[in-house]
Amino acid sequence: MRIQDFSHRTGVPAKTIRYYEEIGLLPNPARGENNYRQYNERDVERLHLVAGARRLDLSLEEIREILDLRDRREAPCRVLLERLEHKAVEIAERIRNLQQMERNLRDLHALGMTFPTDDVDGKYCVCHLVSEHAKE
Repeated sequence: MRIQDFSHRTGVPAKTIRYYEEIGLLPNPARGENNYRQYNERDVERLHLVAGARRLDLSLEEIREILDLRDRREAPCRVLLERLEHKAVEIAERIRNLQQMERNLRDLHALGMTFPTDDVDGKYCVCHLVSEHAKE
């Protein structure tokens, strides 16, 4: 199958496919007589793994590690499980940080609503609160 079909079948843009080939996540494809890239079912399976891992926010290096294990005929399942757990912990931390940021924003907004909104110098208004927040 040509790159347009490969892209359509996997949901990965052709530009991204070329990039993955360039950095070695996908092997260089066979070429037809017309020099067009030719992909097969193994390429589809490999790209599905790469795309699924990217959607789960695994880094390209983490994906490379998993693919390298697979290419050496070693099961990557334990490594992938570790990466998934690490990613879940990382996301939970980001969520906590975002929730704290939301509380801070709401607190600043509520306090800022009690200040004048016409202080051009920004000394007695919400602008001052935001400036002070940067010092924390």
